[in-house]
Amino acid sequence: MRHTPIGNTDSNQPMSWNHPNVHKYADTIALKIPGYAHLYEMTDCLIAAQLEAQAHIRNIDPNVLIVGAGGGQELITLGGRHEAWSFTAVDPSEHMLDLARKRVTHAGISSTISFVAGTLEELSGEQPEEQPEEQREKHGEESCREPIYDAATCLLVLHFLQSLESKQALLRQISARLKPGAPFCLASINGNSQEPSFSIQMQAWKGHMLSQGISLEDWERFAASIGRESNPVSNAAIQELLIDAGFTHITRYYGAFLVNAWFAVKEGETTYDKG
Repeated sequence: MRHTPIGNTDSNQPMSWNHPNVHKYADTIALKIPGYAHLYEMTDCLIAAQLEAQAHIRNIDPNVLIVGAGGGQELITLGGRHEAWSFTAVDPSEHMLDLARKRVTHAGISSTISFVAGTLEELSGEQPEEQPEEQREKHGEESCREPIYDAATCLLVLHFLQSLESKQALLRQISARLKPGAPFCLASINGNSQEPSFSIQMQAWKGHMLSQGISLEDWERFAASIGRESNPVSNAAIQELLIDAGFTHITRYYGAFLVNAWFAVKEGETTYDKG
């Protein structure tokens, strides 16, 4: 569930996250996205800050949902800094989850991690919850699940969902599983591919990747995937989708060419320490 085609030798062939060569992903992704490690470090800092702000109303160890956890960078960064946190790592690719498991083991992460090969709909242990009709209409049927997570991330995944409706559905599903006041971090490729600015960003991104040792063939596969395997939307559309899904306090906290990250809070009770 990431942005670079894996295991293909032809730029005209679609990418596959079930190809055995996905193990190469961890070796190259940091070369492709400037400040890749900083994205995860900043994500951790924002989530930790929001959870700390709510510590007086939640005297428990946080349970964090990782959507698109294949590769394991979220688990290594957050789990490596917060041993008391527990994680549910969801990804439809068994090969990518296997990579995450291996990286977590190699890094010596001791946090409790549940690996789920599948989609959010396939998560077990969630019970339907009766809600007012107007709330069901606003956030969809997905909101009829009991919120059980204290925080969530969805990094470098959303652009793979082709339609605006499917992106909307995923964010609503994540929101429905979060407790009020829970922090959420989202990162995706954003922009309008028909605008000149998009082409300029892509050209600059190409220069960066090639300077980092990424092959021209790999770049061409990635460039060909835009609009075919991925469907970026504008930053304005991302904010609208987050608001629709029930998130507030939306701020952009990271940007690298066409990759942007957003911090948001699940609507409901939330407290901030001015200090």
